[in-house]
Amino acid sequence: VQLQASGGGLVQAGGSLRLSCAASGRTFRRNAMGWFRQAPGKEREFVAGISWSGGSTYYADSVKGRFTISRDNAKNTVYLQMNSLKPEDTANYYCAALSLADFRPFGSWGQGTLVTVSS
Repeated sequence: VQLQASGGGLVQAGGSLRLSCAASGRTFRRNAMGWFRQAPGKEREFVAGISWSGGSTYYADSVKGRFTISRDNAKNTVYLQMNSLKPEDTANYYCAALSLADFRPFGSWGQGTLVTVSS
């Protein structure tokens, strides 16, 4: 699966952004998908995940209630709606196939998209 994230940008605290991740390859529809982020000087961390059907979603505590993950299997695309953004959400955001056993990514990462939240 090849992945391309987009939709990042500069936004003020309290604002919103919607990220998209377009995937190529037939295995997209068979996999749970996840969003991850990496801030400068920090390790990459899990943000949100969604089952292959879209029926189950999972969130890191730090984004619960503010972010919403969704997917459109017809378009091979997974989304991350980010509301009430905080400066600590500033990071490069990536999507990847997700193991629901341990919420770790597998396969290719693709290019991330930078989100910068100003205070």
